[in-house]
Amino acid sequence: MAGGNYDDDEELPPLLQTSRSHLTGTVWTALAHFIAGVVGSGVLSLAWSIAQLGWIAGPLCVVIIAFFALVSAFLISNIQIYTNPSNGTSTTNLSFLQAVHTILGYKNGLVCGCLVYFSLFKTGVVYVITSAICMRAIRQSNCYHREGHDAACEFENKYYMLMFGIVQIIASQIPNIFHTKWLSIIAAIMSFTYSLIGIGLGLAQVIEQGEIKGSINGISTSNPTQKVWLVAQAIGDIAFSVSFSLIILEIQNTLKSPPSQKVTMKKTSTVAVFIITFFYLCCGASGYAAFGDLTPGNLLTGFGFYEPYWLVDFGNACIVLHLVGGYQIYSQTLFALVERWYTEQYPESILTGDIQNLKVSLWPEFRLNPLRLCFRTSYVVLTVGVGMLFPYFNEVLAFAGSIIFWPLTIYFPVEMYFVHKKVVPWTSKWIVLRLYSCFCLFVTFFTLVGSLQGLVAKRFG
Repeated sequence: MAGGNYDDDEELPPLLQTSRSHLTGTVWTALAHFIAGVVGSGVLSLAWSIAQLGWIAGPLCVVIIAFFALVSAFLISNIQIYTNPSNGTSTTNLSFLQAVHTILGYKNGLVCGCLVYFSLFKTGVVYVITSAICMRAIRQSNCYHREGHDAACEFENKYYMLMFGIVQIIASQIPNIFHTKWLSIIAAIMSFTYSLIGIGLGLAQVIEQGEIKGSINGISTSNPTQKVWLVAQAIGDIAFSVSFSLIILEIQNTLKSPPSQKVTMKKTSTVAVFIITFFYLCCGASGYAAFGDLTPGNLLTGFGFYEPYWLVDFGNACIVLHLVGGYQIYSQTLFALVERWYTEQYPESILTGDIQNLKVSLWPEFRLNPLRLCFRTSYVVLTVGVGMLFPYFNEVLAFAGSIIFWPLTIYFPVEMYFVHKKVVPWTSKWIVLRLYSCFCLFVTFFTLVGSLQGLVAKRFG
């Protein structure tokens, strides 16, 4: 879709209106979107991931994958506006998928579309699982405090998944990502809060026990093959925790100009990756130092920490609040893709019109229509259903991170960069980027096999 003229936004059908003529995004709002969308459930698994890899390989893996994600962000931010060399037409890419379709063609766009939809969907599923675990952990924490640490405080996850789903059905009626700034700011504050709580509890336990646990080799296993699978799952968890390529263009298109949206986005990406990497390293390292071989899969819900119970409760409550916003950041991206496609294909459809007499006077831009109501509600119900079927935190995270890391974070950004910058084959730049892509492909294949093994073992073992 050709971009550039957004002055006619008010003439578009409701589902296509984005109010782009009044963009107000800055580095700070973009940073809030970034942190809300990235620092989520993945941070809770990093102590476990570092425990599998050990004191050297664990932190090094976090830094390397974060660096790969930053390279991807720089490559993607360059292709927001693409000029077709054959006809000179300029296109403003509003999403990652649109950029792949515009620059690399229909076939690549079709493959990317499948991966994008899967990636956004799996993130929703992971957030459903994590939020339910955290809500259950709050109840467990209070139970252990009342009845002792050896009490049988086990509760079902499914009821908490249903509660989260009801909240998301309501929140999903927010028109689009342009109206989620306040949600992202709250989510970003929550992510910092529970990360600091996890770091603080870990450091306090290290000080109390007077030693730093863990080893260079990580957790030992009786079976070498099992160690290989656990390492693969750990890398997959880390890859999931720093994947944000899909939301870069969505965030970039909320930024005001001048300065250039591309310049602002690169600055935001750099700051965001440094902040995220620092928190990830601190959270992962403090958890592993506190528990060593007994590091739980989820730092705040694995009950390595029992006291102070109110602080554990508060940390888990912050996670839930954050995931409410994080779920919407990713879901709004998918909603926009599907609804924009449907509206452009069927502009006269009654499903895209407003439901009369249901406009909210205090929120004039809010419009309720049949497509938004039915599709978004069905989507939330589906993510909750899959979460109930596979409620395995670390294994689902590893699978989710591994299956899309190479194609969406590495391959498509590199290929779009080649086309956009007209990189000549077999030049030094071309060779370096090709080797970079091949290395990441190998890592992705390794983590995918390991995560599938863990998922099958959990579900059917």
